[in-house]
Amino acid sequence: AGFRHVVASFGVNGFTADHLAALQYHGVKRVLLAFDRDEAGDRGAEAVADQLAGCGIDAWRVRFPAGLDANEYALKSGNAEGALGLALESAVRMGSAAVAAAETVMASGENIPSLAARPGVQAAPSAAETLAGEVTASGELLLRSGPRVWRVRGWQKNTLSEVMKVNVQVLDESTGAFHVDSFDMYHAKQRQVYISCAANELACEASVIKRECGRVLLALEQQQDEQRRTAETEQASGAVSVSAEDEAAALELLKSPDLAERIVNDLAACGVVGEATNLLTGYLAATSRKLDRPLAVLIQSSSAAGKSSLMDAVLGLIPEEERVQYSAMTGQSLYYLGETSLQHKILAIEEEEGVRQAAYALKLLQSDGELKIASTGKDKSSGDLVTREYKVQGPVMLMLTTTASDVDEELLNRCLVLTVNESREQTQAIHALQRHNQTLAGLLAVSEKSYLTKLHQNAQ
Repeated sequence: AGFRHVVASFGVNGFTADHLAALQYHGVKRVLLAFDRDEAGDRGAEAVADQLAGCGIDAWRVRFPAGLDANEYALKSGNAEGALGLALESAVRMGSAAVAAAETVMASGENIPSLAARPGVQAAPSAAETLAGEVTASGELLLRSGPRVWRVRGWQKNTLSEVMKVNVQVLDESTGAFHVDSFDMYHAKQRQVYISCAANELACEASVIKRECGRVLLALEQQQDEQRRTAETEQASGAVSVSAEDEAAALELLKSPDLAERIVNDLAACGVVGEATNLLTGYLAATSRKLDRPLAVLIQSSSAAGKSSLMDAVLGLIPEEERVQYSAMTGQSLYYLGETSLQHKILAIEEEEGVRQAAYALKLLQSDGELKIASTGKDKSSGDLVTREYKVQGPVMLMLTTTASDVDEELLNRCLVLTVNESREQTQAIHALQRHNQTLAGLLAVSEKSYLTKLHQNAQ
C-alpha cells in the first residue's frame, strides 16, 4: 500500500528485545501497533505498549474493525492505500480514554467503518472528537489528531464574529515536519492555500489536513463562545454587593433626618476645612448622576487654592465604578469611549483647559444626553473602507476645575460654578489642620476616614 517504516513482530507475542533495541537505537519516539482486532491482538498490544512505555516510547493502537487484521481490512475496503491511511490517522494513544471508548463502540457489534464498506467515503467525526483540545497557560489552543499536533495562536484577539485571523502550526511528531502560517480561517481561499501547503510539507493527503483543519475551526468557535459567555458572566456578576451590616449602616445614613449636616461633617472629618456649602452642593450634584437630567459643576479658583482637593473630597465618597477621571481629553476621544461607559456616571476632568478641544462634545453630551459620530475606517474582514457609527449614551454628570476666568460661555451656562474660599482665615484653618494631622489624634483619624468613605460609597 506504499507505507514505509514498517516492522513485523512475528505475531502478537513475537515482539523481542532486538525489536526494542532497534527502536531505541534509531531514536524512535512513537510506534503504531497494528495487531489483529481480537482478544489475542489486544493482549499483545497491551504487553508491547508496556515495554515501549518503559523506554519512553509512545504506543498508539491502530483500530481495525473487530475480528479483522490489516490484510483483511485492506482487501475488504477495495481501496487498500486509503483504508490503511485512514486507520493510521485514527490511531489512538494506548491507555487513553479514546482506547476505552473505541473498545465500547466495537463491542456493541457495529459493522466495518464506512470507509471499509464504501471506498472513498469517510465517517463523520463525533462531536467529542471534533472539539477536543486544550488551552495552554499562554493562551495557545492545542489539538491532537493522530501523529499531528495543531497549535493556534491569536484567536483571543478576534472580537468580530465574522473574523477568525489566527496563526496556525501543524506538526507531525513522527517525522518532525511542520507548516505554520497566519490567515483568516473564515476565508475559504486562504484556508485552502494553507491546507495545500501543509499537505505538501507533511507528505500527507490533503483530504486529511482539510478534515482536521475543519475540526480546528470548530474548536476555535467553541473556545470563542466560551470566552464570550465567561465575559458576560463576569459582567453580570460585576454588581457590587454589600454585607447585611454595611447595608443597615448605609440605610441608617440615608434615613437620617439631618442627612445634609452629616454629609458636611463627614467630609470635614475626611480632611476638608470649611467649604460647607461647596461640599454639600458638589455631593448633591454628584448624586444627580442617577437622574435623567444630572447637574454639572465647575470649581473655579486661582492656582493651588484647593479646587482639586474639593473635587477629590467629593469624588472620594462616590464608588470607583461610578466615576471616570481624566486630566485632559482630545477633541474626538469622547466619541470612542464606548456606548454605555459614561451612562449615569461622573465624568471628572481636573482642568477645564485640558478639555477645550472636547468642549463641543461635552456640551452636546450635557444638553442632548448622547453623542453620535460617523467615522470612516477599514473593514477587518475585507479591508475595504466603510462608514461606522459610534455612539455614547448619557446622561452623564460633569465635574470640572479651572483657574481660567475666560471659560467657554456655553459650557459655563450649563454648569453650577463653585468658587473656592481663598480668604486669610481659610488659609489659617488649613495650616491648623495640617499640623493636627501630624499629631497622634490626627493619625488615628485616618481609620475614621476609611470608615466614612466606605459608608458613603455603600449608600451610593
